[in-house]
Amino acid sequence: MRLIADLQLHSRFSGATSDKMRVGEISYYAQLKGLNLLGTGDALHPTWLAELEDSLEELEGSGLYVSRSGEYRGIFFIVQTEVATVHELGGKARRIHHVILMPSFEIAHQLRDLLEPYGNIDADGRPVLEITPAELVEIVMATSRDNLVFPAHAWTPWWSIFGAFSGVDRVEECYEDQTKHIHAIETGLSSDPPMNYRCSWLDRYVLLSSSDAHSPYPYRIGREAVVFELRRPSYRELVDAVRRRDKSRIKMTVEVPPEYGKYHWSGHRRCGFGPVSPSEAKKLGYKCPVCGRKLTKGVDDRVEELADREPGYTPPDAIGFIRLLPLQELIAVSLGMGPEAEAKLMSQKVWKQYLKLIEAFGNEFNILLDASIESIREQAGPRLAELIAAMREDRLRFTPGYDGVYGRLMLGEARSEGAKAGGTLDRYY
Repeated sequence: MRLIADLQLHSRFSGATSDKMRVGEISYYAQLKGLNLLGTGDALHPTWLAELEDSLEELEGSGLYVSRSGEYRGIFFIVQTEVATVHELGGKARRIHHVILMPSFEIAHQLRDLLEPYGNIDADGRPVLEITPAELVEIVMATSRDNLVFPAHAWTPWWSIFGAFSGVDRVEECYEDQTKHIHAIETGLSSDPPMNYRCSWLDRYVLLSSSDAHSPYPYRIGREAVVFELRRPSYRELVDAVRRRDKSRIKMTVEVPPEYGKYHWSGHRRCGFGPVSPSEAKKLGYKCPVCGRKLTKGVDDRVEELADREPGYTPPDAIGFIRLLPLQELIAVSLGMGPEAEAKLMSQKVWKQYLKLIEAFGNEFNILLDASIESIREQAGPRLAELIAAMREDRLRFTPGYDGVYGRLMLGEARSEGAKAGGTLDRYY
């Protein structure tokens, strides 16, 4: 069974998160997107955990959950949370986010109890714990050997394992003797597999992609995802596939182009300075020429610092990937609106076009990958059809994102490397 999974979300109980992050809303928009497996988000938060238990029931001992009401029966949930750890290493504070997957709500309750001494579990959906990452993993794995933990958005400047401001340089520096339990890395929006391939020491880890969505709309949820092919919907089979790096079951990841991410290049948003390429930022000594303060160092720069391979290398056993932009972004551009203002993406004009296409083709992934360009042209006009064709052929390029500002789509020359173009999901297997 094919599962298109977004394994990291948040509920409305995390900071800066939409009030619409509720089970029904998430399920509705996931169906439009074409997702069928979702992380619950924030499974340690007491109010959200109670809502999840009221809304969802386990599917026949599978470790996955479905709606109790029978609505959205094709949508599965996996018990998931993200936590932050804060500790000191080498005289510097290290602030790192971690994703935890669990086989049941019962395990979530047990983990809550064990982590309560280290922070206020109830204060935020993504709690901050005064604990080392190694201690966290030890507690997580002692709670259940079926749990899976991995670093979140690994390269983001703040709150990530390799972050320029508070991260470390190697997985072992973070997780110490518990590194044996780390089997995956979440790459984040501002990096993609080819960037991670440049670090040979990451070859042993599965590269996972998730949206880290703070709102349920299709331009956020599922913008990054993992495609699994499992015998049946099963938590333990999914975790086993990750632990074994099994390409027969982990088929590919869905990525946004890394330039689209908010931290791909360096810059200083407050002064309106950026984006700046790694070479130019280095010449500036990572100082803003406007105010003299530190630039927010981009993910591309940080990868360059830690890489031991030249660009363009692909490991022989690498899991495949494709680069996609959310359909609402493409519709907004096709209508001459531009994607810069988020409100435009849910405007009546864009949403009407979006729903018309969903009615015609079933879900967003079908539109972005499977529908013929001619049929899209008939439904939505030549401009959107041309944009989708360019995306499939890897001809889209961007002004890179920087310091919390999303990258901006432009049309231009093809990228120097990328995913294969065109066709259905099966063509990428």
